[in-house]
Amino acid sequence: MPDTLNHPRALRKDALENREAILAAAALVFRRDPESSLDAVATEAGLSRRAIYGHFASRDELLAELLVRGGARISAALADVHDPDPRVHLALVGAAMWGEVQQVRVLAQLAVHGPLEKTIAEALVPVRSSVRQAVRGGVAGGWFRSDIAAESVARLVEDAAIAVLDEAVRADLTEAEARRLVMSVGLSVAGLSWQDAAHVVDGIESSTVTEGPHA
Repeated sequence: MPDTLNHPRALRKDALENREAILAAAALVFRRDPESSLDAVATEAGLSRRAIYGHFASRDELLAELLVRGGARISAALADVHDPDPRVHLALVGAAMWGEVQQVRVLAQLAVHGPLEKTIAEALVPVRSSVRQAVRGGVAGGWFRSDIAAESVARLVEDAAIAVLDEAVRADLTEAEARRLVMSVGLSVAGLSWQDAAHVVDGIESSTVTEGPHA
């Protein structure tokens, strides 16, 4: 009797583990090639194509779940990112994005591929809103470039951040090196010299050591 009672629970546990394995595999596969098939995901997960369809009715359904999860993680990472100094704020957005680098890279890859633009746009709203807030404040304060529209500066910062995230992974930088690079390049694109950007990042790192993480 105990075995019979426990069997459904064991099945549920296996199903949940398989679902997580599928999502983890999909993140890897779609980051490498946004046009990948479900067969590629199944191979990466070590499961059959039939097992994939047991959890997701279509490739788009799997992608949508992946994007929703990624967006939720990014939103959580940015929830406590704020600072009255827009330079610090923008740098901290970069640091938060590095903390969720795999999620951000998947979303960025899929943003220019496939039919899920609305889902992707919704997932990236927290990042874009936070960047725009920082850029507008930085322009108003005279720190960031004002020769082009703030919206354009914000988009350039976003694009540069994705490129830097990719480079940080490719170059196999340490956690500290990558975090610093992501923060400083965003500031440089916004209009700071590399020396001034480094000074801002130095201040963040010093305060983190003495006071704990920014909140």
